[in-house]
Amino acid sequence: MSHFSSPMPSREFLWDVFQRVDSDRSGYISADELQVALSNGTWTPFNPETVRLMIGMFDKQNRGTVSFEDFGALWKYVTDWQNCFRSFDRDHSGNIDRTELKTALVSFGYRLSENIIDLMVRKFDRHGNGTILFDDFIQCCIVLHTLTSAFRQYDTDQDGYITIHYEQFIGMVLGLKI
Repeated sequence: MSHFSSPMPSREFLWDVFQRVDSDRSGYISADELQVALSNGTWTPFNPETVRLMIGMFDKQNRGTVSFEDFGALWKYVTDWQNCFRSFDRDHSGNIDRTELKTALVSFGYRLSENIIDLMVRKFDRHGNGTILFDDFIQCCIVLHTLTSAFRQYDTDQDGYITIHYEQFIGMVLGLKI
C-alpha cells in the first residue's frame, strides 16, 4: 500500500481533529470515539471490529485508546487506506466488488485462487451485496496480512507449505488479535 502514501498533516491540523474526535476530553481516543468519527462512505457505522484492530495497531500503551502522540500515525494510516480504496473502486460505487478486490490483492502481491477470493468477499461483505465497503476492506487486508505473516513464520523454506502441530496452530490463531 506504500504508493498510496499521503503526506503527514501539520500538528495544528491533527490537534484540531484529535480534539473533535476526543468527545469526552480524556486526552485519549477510544474505539467508540474513533468509530463515530470515521465514515465508510455510507450512512452506516464504521465496522467496530475494524476500529478495534486499528486502535490495537496504534495503542502504544496497551490501554485500548490512542494518545495524541500516536494519533498522527493513525490518521495517516486511515488516509492512506482511503486513497488505496478509491484507486481500486474503479466504478466509484463506494464499495469494492469481487473483481476490484482481486485486482487490489494482486497489486499487493497476493496470488490467491478464485475460491479464496470468493470466500473473502463472503467473509467481509457485511451486508450480503457481493461487495465490500471501505471499513470492511481495511479489515480484510489487515486480516490477510496478519495471517500471511503468521504463516511465513512457519514456512521457513518459503515453499507455501507448513507442518505444525495442533497447539502451534491454536497459538498461531489466538495470537493474531483478529
